[in-house]
Amino acid sequence: MERVETIAGARSLLGRARSEGLTVGFVPTMGYLHEGHLTLIRKARESCGYVVASIFVNPTQFGPGEDYETYPRDPERDAALAGEAGADVLFCPSVREMYPDGYATYVTVEGMTTKLCGVFRPTHFRGVATVVAKLFNIVDPDLAFFGEKDYQQLLVVRRMAADLNMRVRVVGVPTVREADGLAMSSRNVYLNQSERAAAVVLSRSLEAARRAHAAGERRAAELSGLVRRMIEAEPLARVDYVEIYGLPDLTDIELVDGPALLALAVRFGKTRLIDNTVLP
Repeated sequence: MERVETIAGARSLLGRARSEGLTVGFVPTMGYLHEGHLTLIRKARESCGYVVASIFVNPTQFGPGEDYETYPRDPERDAALAGEAGADVLFCPSVREMYPDGYATYVTVEGMTTKLCGVFRPTHFRGVATVVAKLFNIVDPDLAFFGEKDYQQLLVVRRMAADLNMRVRVVGVPTVREADGLAMSSRNVYLNQSERAAAVVLSRSLEAARRAHAAGERRAAELSGLVRRMIEAEPLARVDYVEIYGLPDLTDIELVDGPALLALAVRFGKTRLIDNTVLP
C-alpha cells in the first residue's frame, strides 16, 4: 500500500490506475479505524480493481465545544490496518492541504440537513458535504462506500452527488456491531465501563421497535415512543432525539407505510452516540 499526503500525489497515483483501466473504489474516513471501517475497505476491494482510503479529521464538521482536538488519532496503526484490509492507497492530507489560506467555498445540502443530527449540530453537514465533495473531486472514484450507522450522512452524500452531477455511485454498507449489539464507532473509546454497559440499550430499543413494527404497529409516534421509553429507563442515558422519517428524503410521516428511518442520538456522560434502523 502506498501512502500519500498531497493532492498532487494522490492524483498522480490515480492517473496511473486510470491508465490501466481499473475501477476505483473509495472509502473516506476520519481515522482511528475499527472493524466498521475495515468492512468498507473490504467491500471496496471486492468490487473494485483499485482501492483508495482516506484519513482526514475534518475540522469544518465539528462545532464549537465538540471533540475535534481530542478526536482519537493513531495514523501508524490505521495505515497498517488499511493495508491489511486491501487498500492500495492511503490518502492522509493535512488541514492546510485541504483548506489552504483564503479558502472560502462550502457545500450546503438543504432540507434533510435540518433534521436529526442537524438540529443539534447545525454546521456539521455543511462540513461533511464540503469535505466529501472535495475528496470526490480529488479521487474521482467510480464507487464510494459509506456505513449505514451514519445514515443521515449517507443520505446527504447521495443527494449532494446526484444534485452536483457527480458520476460516483454511493454505496451504503450495513452497520457493523459489537457482539452485544453496540454499533461500532471511533467514539466508543470515550465510554467508561459503566457507560459502555449502559449503551447496549440503544440497539436493544431499536430491536424492540423492529419487533413491534413486524407485529403490525405502524404509528410512528408509538414506535419512537417505545424506543425513547426504553432508553430513558437507563439512568446513564440522556436522549438528544428519537425520531422516524420517511426515506429517502427524511419526510415527515405519521404512519410507517413505506421505508422509514428510525434514528436516535443519545449521550452517555460526555459521549454522544448515534444509531438507527430502517423499517421496511
